Formats: sequence, C-alpha cells, structure tokens
Amino acid sequence: MRKTLLIICFFCAQHMGAQEVLTQEEEQAFKQEVIQNAKETQTIVSDFVQYKHLSFLNNDIETKGKLVFMAPSKIKWEYTDPYEYSAIFKEDKLYINDGGNKTNIDIGSNKMFKSFNKLIVNSIKGDMFDENEFSISYFKTTEGYLVRFVPKDKTIHEYISSFELTFIKGIADVSEVRMIEPSEDYTRIVFENKKLNTTVSNAVFDH
Repeated sequence: MRKTLLIICFFCAQHMGAQEVLTQEEEQAFKQEVIQNAKETQTIVSDFVQYKHLSFLNNDIETKGKLVFMAPSKIKWEYTDPYEYSAIFKEDKLYINDGGNKTNIDIGSNKMFKSFNKLIVNSIKGDMFDENEFSISYFKTTEGYLVRFVPKDKTIHEYISSFELTFIKGIADVSEVRMIEPSEDYTRIVFENKKLNTTVSNAVFDH
C-alpha cells in the first residue's frame, strides 16, 4: 500500500524569487480569478519537464513528457524521455504502462487513494483552495504568484508535507507544481507549451 501511495505522490509534485505575502484584498481577487479559470477549463494539453530532487544525489533526475487532462478527472501522464512510461487516472482507476508492463490499480475503493487523486486533479487546475483540507499561504514573487498548501490530514502529511503551485503573473493558470516530502526531497513539474480547451479525443485515455 505504501508503495502504491508513493507512485501516486510521484505524479503530483524552486523557482520562487523574492516573496511578499498577498494582502487580503489581493488574495481574494487572485483566488476568484483562479477558481473561475478552473471552472472554464475543460481540457489541458501540455509538455512538461519533471525534476526529482533527492538529497543524496548531486543532480536532480530530469524526465520529460506530455500531460493530457479532460474534465472532470481524466488525466494521462506520458513520459517519453529518457524512458517510456504512462499513467492514466480514469474512473477511479490508475492504469500504468511501464514499457509494455501494464498494471491496474483500483483507487476508488480506498478513501486515501481517492484523496490523492483529487489532489492531483486540483493541483493541475490550480483550484485547491479548501481551508478545511489545507493551511494555505499566498505570496507574490518577481515572476507571478506562489501558493503553498500544507495538508491537515495526518495520514496524507506522512507522504506530502506541502504543495507549492506557481502561477505566471497575469495568468490564473498553473505553470509549475512542486510537491515536498517530509524528508525535504521534492518533485518539481514545470509545464511548457500549455494549451487550454483544445479538442481532446477520449481515445487518448485508452489503456
């Protein structure tokens, strides 16, 4: 079970610049803009670069691939370089294809797995502003906004100490996701060539 949770965490995941806490008025305006953008987002197609930072390595592990999202909760992470690996979240199932070796995991029957799946979806869309689930801090940076989410659920906190979402200035859309583990190792995902609300075929999520 722990291994499966770590696989899911692997797909969630500092480039922060000088930080300044948002005023209450700025915070409310920013939240409303992000929430509205999330409501209007039906599909996301994006390239990404993922950096896995491990304290015992001198350099981060870098991988590249493509993300496809379709509302309300279909997600495909496809890694293409330096290896081929895909993970599809669809209808409370996780379908993994590791170079032709396929594994299916039922995440719908487990409350914790469902919580992690929800975190993944909401982190991609940027809409994680649930103060019952997170302690949330808002910052301005030289390049935009940074929002830090600390899970209140003790079980989730064993795997994720905090999420950080970066938004480009003037765009209420996530440009980077950073997931920090209790060990302070982290996964950072930077989105590139991101397109919203383009046509996406259901066949993309075949497994």
